[in-house]
Amino acid sequence: MVLALGRKRQRLLLFLSVLPNLFLSFLLSSDPLLTLSPPHRCRLPVPSPSPQLLNSSLPWETGSHPGDPGHWSQCQQYEFVNGSQVGLEACESGWEYNVTEGLRNNIVTEWDLVCGQYWLVPVEEVCFILGLLTGFLTLGYAADRLGRLKTLLASLSLSVIFGVLVCVCPSPAAFIVTRFCLAAVTAGVFLTLYVTRVELCDPSLRLPVTMAAGLTTVAGELLLLGVALGCQSWRGLLGVGVAPLSLFLSYGMPGVFPESPRWLLLSERPSDLHSFSDRRERDDDSFTELESEAPPSGRPHLSFPELLRSRNIWKNLCVLGFTSFISHGINHCYSSFRGDVRGTAPSFYWTYLLSVCAGGGAWLLLWATVDRCGRRGILLLTMTMTGLASLILLGLMEYLTESAITVFSVLGLFSSQAAAFLSILFTAEVIPTVIRGSGVGAVLALGCVGRLSSPLMDLRNRYGYFLHHVVYSSLALLAVLSILLLPESKRKPLPQTLADGEQYRRPPLGRRRRDNVPLLATPNPET
Repeated sequence: MVLALGRKRQRLLLFLSVLPNLFLSFLLSSDPLLTLSPPHRCRLPVPSPSPQLLNSSLPWETGSHPGDPGHWSQCQQYEFVNGSQVGLEACESGWEYNVTEGLRNNIVTEWDLVCGQYWLVPVEEVCFILGLLTGFLTLGYAADRLGRLKTLLASLSLSVIFGVLVCVCPSPAAFIVTRFCLAAVTAGVFLTLYVTRVELCDPSLRLPVTMAAGLTTVAGELLLLGVALGCQSWRGLLGVGVAPLSLFLSYGMPGVFPESPRWLLLSERPSDLHSFSDRRERDDDSFTELESEAPPSGRPHLSFPELLRSRNIWKNLCVLGFTSFISHGINHCYSSFRGDVRGTAPSFYWTYLLSVCAGGGAWLLLWATVDRCGRRGILLLTMTMTGLASLILLGLMEYLTESAITVFSVLGLFSSQAAAFLSILFTAEVIPTVIRGSGVGAVLALGCVGRLSSPLMDLRNRYGYFLHHVVYSSLALLAVLSILLLPESKRKPLPQTLADGEQYRRPPLGRRRRDNVPLLATPNPET
């Protein structure tokens, strides 16, 4: 059977699959803005206290590193009895915030999540990441069983509902619960769009289209910062991200955004399959083809015993999942390295823009090199750069200048993001269609496990960051060796079944590739 899509139709569908990434960034990347803790002090009865009143009411804390003159205490004030100072006490009248970066009103300033309540901030970050992990695993499996389009529409609908609930949350507990649910369903939207986008592309288009989606996400993160500076409210910021998602529910209208043709080949949908074939006859433009045998009668259910025996698929999935875990987990070590080591943390804007621009540069690097040098070679290069940058920063940090620390931190941030992006694309290309949603979801979920280390470190006030960075650096070098076991998927068709996925093997070392096609075609004597 031949499934055909006209070139114009294909480009339109790819554009529709890329566009939501611009607004998904508002929901997936807004946590740093929502949880940014500004400088604060105890609120005094006087609206604008003088420096003399502050000195007599608040204790002075010395700086934590040389050159830091110190500051007024953020969590304590002097206790007075009958006009005489008797000791220290916690802030009784709340806090005053000196907001110079990010949102003027976020969850920290609205609910006073500082001092004794600060632990709720990393708990919220942990729950948000766990929500992403849950969504990637459950909705990835749903995309394989129920279809890409049904899962996408269900995730979009729930994203709008939970997005509205998050915007009207009255308390931190309600915010954490609804934010967990919003993260889960938003992860489903991101995953189903990613898988559908890859399945709609020719081998030559997979990398450029994936890069366009990645750069759209980068543009969304930059737009997120601009909207945050304009609205100055966390509720308005999330509302701007949720509102456009309701427009994408129109993808469920007939003929707007069809089901993935590759998934239809594995299901009993003859009418949908014929609609693709009929479109080929009506379209005078050039078209792309997906050739396969006609699907058998009845839906081909996934055979779990066969899946357990597919050792090559499991090997590829474990290696790429391990690479995703390391590249996502070590990422935050570079952005906070200078603050952890020297105690001079850079500004929020610098850290945010550096991370976003490094992601954009990583996509441009992949676009320029991956189709020329292959997926496996560039993944090997980026993980090697990640490990070397970590070893240099950890081994020579006492001898490096501020500029050198910045250079190697940017290098590590850049290479780790490139490795993270490429490991997801690599997974989508080597995992067969019958379990592609589950496979890509599992690799993304392992990346979320790596990201959990950052808020867990915040719960411990960054204690043990050096050992944490050493462990990730060592694992990065181990990942370099495991990447050698991967096959090469450059310009190869996507596997459909488990048997096809088992054919994606690394060629044995030392064996030269031979072209079995003869130079001259010989006639068949039977014809």
